[in-house]
Amino acid sequence: MVAKSSDPMAKAAPASPAEFDKEIVDMASYASNYKVNSDLAIDTARFVFLDTLGCGLKALEFPQCTKLLGPVVPGTTVPNGTRVPGTNYVLDPVLGAFNIGTIIRWLDFNDCWLAAEWGHPSDNLGAILAVADWVNRTNKSGAEKIAGGKIFTVKDVLENMVKAHEIQGVMALDNSFNKVGLDHVLLVKVASTSVVANMLGLSEAQTRDAISQAWVDGQSMRTYRHSPNTMSRKSWAAGDACQKAVNLCLKVLGGEGGMPTVLSAPTWGFYDVNFHGKKFSFQREYGSYVMENVLFKVSYPAEFHSQTAIEAAQRINKKLKAMGKTAEDIEEVTNRTHEACIRIIDKQFKPMTNYADRDHCVQYMVSVMFCYDRLEAGDYPDNSEAAQSPLVESLRQKIKCVEDPQFTADYHDPSKRTISNALTVKLKDGTVLDEEVVEAPLGHRLRREEAKPEILAKFKTHLEGQFGGDKVKQLVDLGNDAEKLYKTEVDTYMDMYVKS
Repeated sequence: MVAKSSDPMAKAAPASPAEFDKEIVDMASYASNYKVNSDLAIDTARFVFLDTLGCGLKALEFPQCTKLLGPVVPGTTVPNGTRVPGTNYVLDPVLGAFNIGTIIRWLDFNDCWLAAEWGHPSDNLGAILAVADWVNRTNKSGAEKIAGGKIFTVKDVLENMVKAHEIQGVMALDNSFNKVGLDHVLLVKVASTSVVANMLGLSEAQTRDAISQAWVDGQSMRTYRHSPNTMSRKSWAAGDACQKAVNLCLKVLGGEGGMPTVLSAPTWGFYDVNFHGKKFSFQREYGSYVMENVLFKVSYPAEFHSQTAIEAAQRINKKLKAMGKTAEDIEEVTNRTHEACIRIIDKQFKPMTNYADRDHCVQYMVSVMFCYDRLEAGDYPDNSEAAQSPLVESLRQKIKCVEDPQFTADYHDPSKRTISNALTVKLKDGTVLDEEVVEAPLGHRLRREEAKPEILAKFKTHLEGQFGGDKVKQLVDLGNDAEKLYKTEVDTYMDMYVKS
């Protein structure tokens, strides 16, 4: 699997740190040297880990996702290959990273990070888990000794998740890639490359080389997330970023070099080509801040900027019921919101042509909640009850968004990072209900303890869709036993998810 050459001339000599862009030096140093000592970060990572795997299992219920999975050549099984949870696939680590990365992101139902750039740091688990599983099986077989024969445990995976979350999240705090048309999965590729390089035993110098390869690689454009080009690629873009990260690290492991000024080189560097000549800025050094403050999607499989709006609608439904009213009695709805919500998911009059349109339209999601008092993954497909409902569509076009500058300021405030929405409903009889404000969704740091039982219940529900009672109990019990889970070797853990 790993490219090798007996000719020393085939291997590039790494450049010194002084020659590299400082941004890359700092990433490589953090990935190679930082020790995760935060109990809060590791415990939070455990919940992210379980939640993310559960969401991946739920995605297997959707043919649009499963058609993308498996080996390129049907029937291929890779020696010592990585497993894909909920399937019987045995794949090389590159394709394994794509498969795992695709299923965990498909439903847009696990963790989230919101700042100048948005994203889902748990996407990196696709690369981390695929590599850890493959390295373990390869080293145990004696076929090779990768990373000095390292055998990864789940605790190792969690520590690498903390680092990947941190690189992606800290980069996102001040640097908006969406404003130049690039997709946030760029940061998945860079973060995954950073930690996978270390997992494969690359030196700090080689890690710099690998990270530079990630920055020079062609970057995904956001157009597949926006009308008129909204489509399912947004659901496998993170899997694509994961597979590219693993592939680039393996190339450097095999002797490929890097580009020291890939960011700053005049004319041809990333800054001049892709970032309007502007350099990255940073609010803080890398540590464990992002994992400690990450957002969970607990209640609804919906784009995160809409979560509090949907919760507000659910609260209003109780008021409507008490009044003897329903969604049919609503004349109009005003959503007082933050700028990012308007920029990403305000699509009041845009046509809803597919799943990808619906799960990124705040009006559609709020309308479904008003009409059915629910919002589930099954409400997005073309043939779903909600998608075909005339009432959902008519109400969707009666919901307007208005920016509140204070909500936008709170969204960017490091001490708050709230994602506020406030709904005001006017009924056809002229009645105006009191505004319903929700500032922090259930998965926010401010509501973390309230969310934990719900996260575990969500994990159990997703397991039940794929496995029998005994297997569900085994995995839930192990997930609840932190110390036992931490010590479990990754290949042993992945075998628990194999499905014939």
